[in-house]
Amino acid sequence: MNTYEGGEAVLEYRDSNIRVVRPGRFVRCAVTGEAIPLDELKYWSVDHQEAYASPAAVLTRLGQPQPRPAG
Repeated sequence: MNTYEGGEAVLEYRDSNIRVVRPGRFVRCAVTGEAIPLDELKYWSVDHQEAYASPAAVLTRLGQPQPRPAG
């Protein structure tokens, strides 16, 4: 079965890659709930076993303040 078939995927997040537990087209950001297409997934936590849509979502999850735009 192709990894990109179906709806939401279930993944095992590893240090430098992922393992597909249940095939799908996307995963959900643990912070925003946004659907992240698997071919666009760049940010995840091995410790928390969850995906993030952006660096800002990672900072939110870690309880870090968001950087303010310059200007």
